[in-house]
Order: sequence, then structure tokens, then C-alpha cells
Amino acid sequence: MNVACKICGGYSICIFSATVLQKYDVKYYHCPVCGFLQTEEPYWLDEAYGSAIGIEDTGLLKRNFLFSKRVSVLIKFLFNKEKRFLDYAGGYGIFVRLMRDVGYDFYWNDPFAENLLARGFEYNNNDKMELITAFECFEHFTNPIQEIEKMLNISESILFSTRIFHNEPPAPNKWWYYNLKSGQHVSLYSKQTLNYLADRFNLYLNTDNKSFHLFSKKKINNTYFNLLLKLSVMGLSKLTNFNVKSKTDSDFELLSNEKDIN
Repeated sequence: MNVACKICGGYSICIFSATVLQKYDVKYYHCPVCGFLQTEEPYWLDEAYGSAIGIEDTGLLKRNFLFSKRVSVLIKFLFNKEKRFLDYAGGYGIFVRLMRDVGYDFYWNDPFAENLLARGFEYNNNDKMELITAFECFEHFTNPIQEIEKMLNISESILFSTRIFHNEPPAPNKWWYYNLKSGQHVSLYSKQTLNYLADRFNLYLNTDNKSFHLFSKKKINNTYFNLLLKLSVMGLSKLTNFNVKSKTDSDFELLSNEKDIN
């Protein structure tokens, strides 16, 4: 049986089944038009999200430190560093705190996780932002189009991470990113899907063709984008952050005077 593709509305074809949460036989549907891969309607999500962060996500801190270096450099060279930024689906607030410690005015939003480290800097669901970061959340979206529309109402630029596949989807035992044990990855993207989404929303796409991508109204040379990513982990982030004043102390002073923060 075919189902409607959640990206383009075409017919998605069931190409395999896999065992999710070690007990549910789940069908995966691939769209030949846009390349998107989706599970059947994910009835198991309440169980999958017993914890917002999967127990097997040992790369959480490493990933946040890496992303903070990359984003610092990209903001310096591609965006206005004096503006405000939003981390969409910000988890425990690790990334927001890291970026504020560097000196960038980042805010947190996540309806499914507890804000532990960026309290006092929650997004007010109203302001426009220079850039949205959305790391390791696109694969969690049950309705990707709706989520992207929400983000584009906040900012014209979305910097996000999600592993992509090329050509045909890998078999379940050939790609760890299905994350079958946690059951939280229900939307998976190919390069073809990202190109389709960019065209649909009239955006430019920059990508490293692996896991790091940018949708934006800004036209940015992709070679330059990837060069900045490489240089960011080779020390460029330290240079670009040299003249940015950390918000660690000023945030402490601000929060110390806020009576309504628990």
C-alpha cells in the first residue's frame, strides 16, 4: 500500500520494514519524486520520548561543542553578529549556553525538553531572528513542512543538521541513522529532498553533502560555505570570537535581578 509523501504530496512506496523500539514492525515509505523517506504514522512516539534525549546519544556534548565552533564562524562571515538568534528544538539548552558564553545573543525553544542550562532565555514566540539553528531535529519531525513554515516565520535562514542519504535509502542494517532502538527518527532526507524543499520555499541550499545544511534567502557560494566549516574546527572560531564579548557575566547579573525566574 502506498501513502502520501509528507514533503511533496506524491505517492510514497513501502520499501522495507524494520523493528523499532525492539518490538514494533514499522513500514518505511520512499518517495520517488522528492526522495523523502518516512515511517508509517508513528504511533509509538509517546513511548519513544519517555526521555527527550535517547540513552544511546553519547555524542550529545561533542556535537554541541563542534556546532558552536561552526556556528560562530558562519555568523561572523555570513550573518549580522549583533542580531538575535534562536536554537529551535534546543534540548537541555547546552548549545544556547555555549553560544551565549561566546557572546552571541541566542535564545532557546523546545516543547519536548526541559530547559536546564539556558533558563531565562526562552524564545517569546514573537520576535524575528537573524538565524535559526535546528540541530538533530529534522529527522524527528512528524510534519516537516509545518515545522519549516514555523521556522521561516521567525527567520529567513535555517542552519540545521541531519544525516542525508544519496540515491536510494540504505537497508535498515546498513545505516545507523535510522536509530531504530530509540524510535525517534521518523523523517529521513536525501540530497534530492533538500533540493526540493529549497525550491518549494524559494530558498538557497548550502550543504556539506553529509549532515550540515543551510536554507536561506541569502545566496552563498557553497565552496565558501564548506571552507568556513573546515576552518572553524582548525582554529578560526577562536580568532572570530576574539572581539566578541562573552555574555556569561552579564547574563548572571541579568538573571540575578529577575524575580520571576525559578
